[in-house]
Amino acid sequence: MGILSWILFGLVAGFLAKWIMPGRDGGGLIMTILLGVAGAFVGGWVGTRLGFGSVTGFNLGSLFTAVIGAIILLLAYRILKKP
Repeated sequence: MGILSWILFGLVAGFLAKWIMPGRDGGGLIMTILLGVAGAFVGGWVGTRLGFGSVTGFNLGSLFTAVIGAIILLLAYRILKKP
C-alpha cells in the first residue's frame, strides 16, 4: 500500500475513532491522521497476536482493525494526558 493510501486510511480510522470516543483532545487533523495510522499498526499487531487477523489492505476488516487500534491509542493518550 502506498504512503498516500496509508495516510488516507489513517485519516478515516482516526476520524472514526474520535467519532466513537468524542472528547476534547488537542492536535487537530494531523493528530487524527497519526492516531489512525498508528492505530492501524497497533490494531494489526494485536489482531495478529490474538488470531483475529491483520491490516492487509483497503477493506472493511482492515478498517475495523485499524479503528480498534486507534481507539486503544486514543484511550492510552487520554490516560497519559490526564492531569
